[in-house]
Amino acid sequence: MLIQLNTDNHVDGRDEAMREVETDLLRTLARFSSQLTRIEVHFRDTNAGKSGASDKECTLEARVSGQDPTAVTHAAATLSAAFHGARDKLVRVLDKRLAKLRPPKGIDPYERPALDQGMTQ
Repeated sequence: MLIQLNTDNHVDGRDEAMREVETDLLRTLARFSSQLTRIEVHFRDTNAGKSGASDKECTLEARVSGQDPTAVTHAAATLSAAFHGARDKLVRVLDKRLAKLRPPKGIDPYERPALDQGMTQ
């Protein structure tokens, strides 16, 4: 799973902070790692130099293999809070989306019926 970090001109993309984001995503999304090909992280400051209540935004876009991308956005007062909010939303969305792709309980998708294998009853 590849993690790509992007910031706008008003957000400081220091290496240390970005490494923490990458480490957190790898740990949090580890259970989805076989299905995810790439995660894009976008940080932006909507008010630029001004301050505001929820002027920092984090958008996370997950690329699930064989599926359309999934994106979530969260706004907060700090970049850390925006990231954690977006991360939690992404986990919930991926849980729901990937659960729909799993076969029903008790059915093995790799087990073929005897008729498919040329055997008769």
